[in-house]
Amino acid sequence: SPEHVEQMLTCRACLSPSKSLSDEENLKLFGKCNNPNGHGHNYKGRKLISIPAHGGIDPLSGMVMNLTDLKEYMQEAIMEPLDHKNLDKDVPYFSEVVSTTENVAVFIWDSLQKLLPEGILYKVEVHETEQNVVVYKGEETIVK
Repeated sequence: SPEHVEQMLTCRACLSPSKSLSDEENLKLFGKCNNPNGHGHNYKGRKLISIPAHGGIDPLSGMVMNLTDLKEYMQEAIMEPLDHKNLDKDVPYFSEVVSTTENVAVFIWDSLQKLLPEGILYKVEVHETEQNVVVYKGEETIVK
């Protein structure tokens, strides 16, 4: 089975309407979440980032990946840029990209891909609530 690390993330997504849509289109798309000043989501205490490492077991270490190394990569790719941040105001990536949970998962995937050895990253899971989970596998996004 793959090595697996979960990380709690404390940040605020202030989901702002899409800059490329009209007010009417934003209202239709985002409904009650459409607010020119943003619609807040606190990720504290319920946002869970789950990163399973994927690959063959190293015969010397007996591991797919050293979990200490994976935690360090997660610290650099996820926690440093996102933890205790307002995504729309503090994270440059989200100045041009709507800060939906799906796009948070893509951001995390892209950030980890730059650090992890090739082939290790299998999927990124972001739990918006206990019932809403986004799973991103590169080009494939699954919303549960």
